[in-house]
Amino acid sequence: MTRRQRRMLAVGALVVGTGTAVALALVAFQSNLIYFYSPSEVLSGELPPQARIRLGGIVETGSVERSATDTTVSFRLADCEQAVTVRYSGILPDLFREGQGIVAIGTYDPDSGFHAEEVLAKHDENYMPPELVDSLKDKAGTSCMPAVDA
Repeated sequence: MTRRQRRMLAVGALVVGTGTAVALALVAFQSNLIYFYSPSEVLSGELPPQARIRLGGIVETGSVERSATDTTVSFRLADCEQAVTVRYSGILPDLFREGQGIVAIGTYDPDSGFHAEEVLAKHDENYMPPELVDSLKDKAGTSCMPAVDA
């Protein structure tokens, strides 16, 4: 093998190794992405199966039900058009209330609803994630967000 052939072989191996590393990094990055969905998007069937997502909306008034035996809570999370039942086992954030915007991270099962692994509530009176604000607008662009108590 000549010196030029060895150099070409080394360059080829470097290109193949770099390409493999980039491909593996992209696959790992893609599997760790958690996309934001509104309740209407979830119920329309836009979700990939077994996808871990962020679901955002307003907690419907009167929908929060707490288990008498453990920390399981179920509530309905709504946008302008539809609502999804969310089940969560654990301690809810202090700012969690009915009529407030939240983001829940978990998976959706069409048979049993959304199973939240984590529930995030806004951290002050005026903040709401931009994705949630966008999802709370109807098709005409009008916000259906409930009025904030002064």
